[in-house]
Amino acid sequence: MSQKPVRVRFAPSPTGGLHLGGVRTALFNYLFAKKYNGSFVLRIEDTDQTRYVPGAEQYIIDCLTWCGIAPDEGPHQPGKFGPYRQSERKELYRKYALELVDKGFAYYAFDTTEELEKMREEFKTESNPSPQYNHETRLKMSNSLSLPKEEVEKKLASNQPYVIRIKMPDQKEIHLQDMIRGEVVFHSHLVDDKVLLKADGMPTYHLAVVVDDHAMEITHAFRGEEWLPSAPVHILLWEYLGWKDDMPNWAHFPLILKPDGQGKLSKRDGDRLGFPVFAMDWKDPKTGELTKGFKEMGFMPDAFINMLAMLGWNDGSGKEIFTKDELIQQFSVERIHKGGAKFDFEKAKWYNHEWLKASSNEILIPYVKRLLDDNGIKADNNILNQVIPLTKERCHLISDFLIQLKYFFTAPEEIDTDAVKPKWDQQKADFFKACKQEFASLNNWIGQDIENVFKQTASTYQLKPGDVQLPFRIMLVGGKFGPAVFEIAAIIGKDATLERMNKALNLFNK
Repeated sequence: MSQKPVRVRFAPSPTGGLHLGGVRTALFNYLFAKKYNGSFVLRIEDTDQTRYVPGAEQYIIDCLTWCGIAPDEGPHQPGKFGPYRQSERKELYRKYALELVDKGFAYYAFDTTEELEKMREEFKTESNPSPQYNHETRLKMSNSLSLPKEEVEKKLASNQPYVIRIKMPDQKEIHLQDMIRGEVVFHSHLVDDKVLLKADGMPTYHLAVVVDDHAMEITHAFRGEEWLPSAPVHILLWEYLGWKDDMPNWAHFPLILKPDGQGKLSKRDGDRLGFPVFAMDWKDPKTGELTKGFKEMGFMPDAFINMLAMLGWNDGSGKEIFTKDELIQQFSVERIHKGGAKFDFEKAKWYNHEWLKASSNEILIPYVKRLLDDNGIKADNNILNQVIPLTKERCHLISDFLIQLKYFFTAPEEIDTDAVKPKWDQQKADFFKACKQEFASLNNWIGQDIENVFKQTASTYQLKPGDVQLPFRIMLVGGKFGPAVFEIAAIIGKDATLERMNKALNLFNK
């Protein structure tokens, strides 16, 4: 472990909704920082202005806050390492790009789009169907390595558009010590001369990530494995800029895979299979398209991050339910798997179910009250305190509480008569008529007394209580669900019970 104070960063692009993979990267960074009393930094990588989406930055901050993993520093909470948007650090990147050119580690490239397309076509072979701008082609292109010095100076003086590319060495082994994968070796001749500074003066990811990690004193750089092929460029930049001794420790996280394990999980998979892949709802301001999120579907934040943490990590104990504090205590980068983790939505719901069951009324009431209120149902806290413990075992999502609780506050709009009518007869009709009269005269309206009257009346009419409990439940609830029916009657009260019995009997007796 580095002796410096631990500093990690999550650096998303503000281009749309925050995908599961991005949230997991943020989570693992957060857990590591908190375990070692370090700082978790949010940096907005907005150098590609063509893809910038208004509102996406605030959405990212809102997502992390909802998850309970709010950054210690960022554009919303500046520290001494700002600014935290790359678009506001433009001059810094240019300074270092020019320094690399002066040192001979990078060069100006003046090639037009047409010239680049021509290169890819001309140098295409059967063994190399996609030629790159690299050590084999660079001297055949229009750049400061192939052109006379006077011509280069003339192009620069006339403000001819250019990019700055890294000059990748030929036949050099580049070594990376990854905290998950161990030593990874790259061969420089297989890597192209990446653009570091674009024609608009904005840096590419490759330059910006190194400059910013150095300036912000990042000690550990954690990111998805899709960035592993870019690692040799970044390692060389740390070396070329004279910062090799300050280079952070690296870890590349495995992918989150589709449920069948075949490829990276995408928004399209969520749309196709009917589950969310974003932390929160994202409405694209350009298209108006809404993509569902875990929050709005009814996941609790603690359950969500518990589920995410277990996608590619475990502590070796077989335990699956962790509080955030337990995750911080147990988290270890070395316990992250090398292989991808399959996403299973049913398992995700299982986590949420376990968290709902374990959560107190104090935690659940605000969620449930908001849900009911959004559906036009005014709920009394005293009743919620009674009914949440009776129903939460049946809920996998917070949204499930609507069906499981609404009948406590309002009479069912629909009655499942089809579940009753096939076995309905005059004997049962007479029983319920008599039961109503007994209920009306019952002074002590509590569950046990209601049950006693119900069973005594059933005995009088030579009926088994089990044969008439289902119709009674459907009268009160509307369907075949809910906790003990006599508890339901006790909670909704005598008047509501009798009203619902009357309404249902009119339907059953038709």
